[in-house]
Amino acid sequence: MASKSAEKSGHTNALQGSTVVVRENVSPLTSSSDDVTMDEADRKLEAMGYTPVFKREFSTWSSFSFAMSISGVYGSLMSTWIYGLQAGGAAAIMWSWVIGGAGAWALALSLAELSSAYPSSGAMYFTLKFLALEEQVPILCWISGYINLVGTVTGSAATEYASSQMLLAAVSITSNFSYMPTNNHVVACMAILTVIHASINTLPTLWLTRLTSGYVVFHISVLVGACMCLLVQTKEKHSIAYAFTDFQPSSGWTPPGFAFLFGCLTPAWIMTSADSTARIAEEAKDPARIVPKAIANATTFTYIIGFLFNLVLVICMGDPLELVQSPSGQPVAQLFFNAMGRTPAILFTLCGFAVMNLVAIPGIQAGSRTIFAFARDDLLPFSHHWRRVSKRSQTPIAAVWLYAALEIIVNLLGLMSDTAISAVFNVCTVALNISYLVPIVCKMLYGRFEKGPWNLGRWSFVMNAVAVGWNTLMAVIFFFPTRLPVAAENMNYAIVVFVITRTKDASQGAFLA
Repeated sequence: MASKSAEKSGHTNALQGSTVVVRENVSPLTSSSDDVTMDEADRKLEAMGYTPVFKREFSTWSSFSFAMSISGVYGSLMSTWIYGLQAGGAAAIMWSWVIGGAGAWALALSLAELSSAYPSSGAMYFTLKFLALEEQVPILCWISGYINLVGTVTGSAATEYASSQMLLAAVSITSNFSYMPTNNHVVACMAILTVIHASINTLPTLWLTRLTSGYVVFHISVLVGACMCLLVQTKEKHSIAYAFTDFQPSSGWTPPGFAFLFGCLTPAWIMTSADSTARIAEEAKDPARIVPKAIANATTFTYIIGFLFNLVLVICMGDPLELVQSPSGQPVAQLFFNAMGRTPAILFTLCGFAVMNLVAIPGIQAGSRTIFAFARDDLLPFSHHWRRVSKRSQTPIAAVWLYAALEIIVNLLGLMSDTAISAVFNVCTVALNISYLVPIVCKMLYGRFEKGPWNLGRWSFVMNAVAVGWNTLMAVIFFFPTRLPVAAENMNYAIVVFVITRTKDASQGAFLA
């Protein structure tokens, strides 16, 4: 561990050189003394410049479950299904998942390969220390890191907001739609849920591991149960041919088929946070193998079951226009109501709410580790506060509450309008995609990448090229308005939110400089 005198004499962090000095107020759980045997993961972390400070509690199964919980395909798809529905109905929903999901899958596999080579809580921004040219490392790490932080915060904020919408949609169905959720109600509910989820994240890592370990079984049980009930209870079903051919353009874009790209927000939002599992690398037992396997397996599984769930929903959806105009504000909840009646609709909507909670909890865990990694490298104001690790829980509690506060602040946009809050979903995918593409492009250009135990082999360049090409296109598309002509009520304010947050980051960078 670094001594106090070493810190006074001046230090260089991970973004400024090859040596990192860990500050004296970060208490490591292991030391480099001769009487302690450190495992391979801890030795590699020290070789990369950091002293281990977390307990390694995440096993192969709990890491996979964590990765699955981040995607939360059942609840996440319920929250974002409306984008494909508005983009053109059945065919837009299915083809946007097939094509957009493939692009997101290629991106996830590319990130898994990087996480195997450089396992750290800093995740993708930290890999640039090894992938970029030495003179480019500080600026690229700063840009990629802050854009990633914007995407991570907005992604978690969107999850909390969607959880609140789902809970209030269940209440609306219970009241037989006499209660109509308002934006004020959703924001208030969101704030309460965020505080609860942050409180859970102050528990020791072992408890968080136990919470996520049972997630996959619950999630798949709910998903299979919902699909079976829909197929049995829906009297008039659409054909499979309808699912892939019925396109109802209403966006105003020319050619009309261009609008299907807006539906790609659904698979992008669900699958784009694949690197969240990489942020718990310092808490996994064998991160160079366990973390990339968890990312790759969970993303592949999500792609497949998401396709099947979409197909069931489209076959059973009835009139798509009725779903778009649902008084509950949740078209899938309305679909459940139309097909199965009030009680099953309430049950499966509440199950979606439960799934979204289990997405939000590990989301805060991953996000707080990002805050911790930034603070460890002195990239945040008052970094000495945010990098502290609690002796009781051995987790960065201050970073947890800072991250939760940022989520609530972002979601205050919901007080303005649904259009404003929808920009948060777009910003999440755009910001994360950009932050991911920077290290992948550096890997392809400079040839400095050293393979980890898990890698893509001869398919590496192909997967990287697909990931860069498709997600660059999506980063542009998600800033476009989804309907023409553009008016205040249908404007895509993602670019406004993105510019504001980037300006804020720039001012913080100037403060640090």
